[in-house]
Amino acid sequence: MSVRRHPLLFATLCFTLGCAGSRPAAPPPAEPGALERVALVHGGAGPWAVAGYRMGDFALQQLGLPRGSFKLEVVHHSPALVQYTCVADGAAAATGASLGKLNLSLVTTPTPEAVATTFRNRATGQSLTLRPSASFVQRFKDVPREKLGEAGREVLALPDADVFETVVPEP
Repeated sequence: MSVRRHPLLFATLCFTLGCAGSRPAAPPPAEPGALERVALVHGGAGPWAVAGYRMGDFALQQLGLPRGSFKLEVVHHSPALVQYTCVADGAAAATGASLGKLNLSLVTTPTPEAVATTFRNRATGQSLTLRPSASFVQRFKDVPREKLGEAGREVLALPDADVFETVVPEP
């Protein structure tokens, strides 16, 4: 008897034993209105802004903070080049951090390799630094302006690891 011909049995075995390696990790479900939220803050929903949104959303979950929390501090490190600074707007769209609330800041760095965003819970001191993954940078570095929206929708559906990675501080 082939287990795959019996979907219920196959699903039960996969749940019980795990079917690791059978397919890549699924991306997180997209929040309804995510692209609209990014576009409202940023003026569009291109890939770099959507990456910032994904990073901000992930950071809120990891730090246990709700959107709009004054306990959150966001510091984006980036050269003064539009595609890299777009990440900060996406992070603002996800987290509700802003210049006006004094919990969002931009630190200018000399090179694109230094692009990273640090999210910190001011109440606990816990922080998390994320940066676009190498595969993300390679794939979305030079998207033509007329394809930015399409690329942003694509980024929203990618697995986290294809969009960003955690920066591990050196000891």
